[in-house]
Amino acid sequence: MAKGIFTKNLVKMKCDGCSRINYRAHKNKKTVERKLELKKFCRWCKKHTVHKEVKK
Repeated sequence: MAKGIFTKNLVKMKCDGCSRINYRAHKNKKTVERKLELKKFCRWCKKHTVHKEVKK
């Protein structure tokens, strides 16, 4: 695995419906101060739900 800028900026995304961690996303922590919220597909809920950033 490559080390450096890409591994440091990974954040986990948790589903609001079932509270499972389904995705990981890159975040520029210098420019984005708030937590990420993305609407993505959850394979356990079987629908598109809001996924929010959680702590590591």
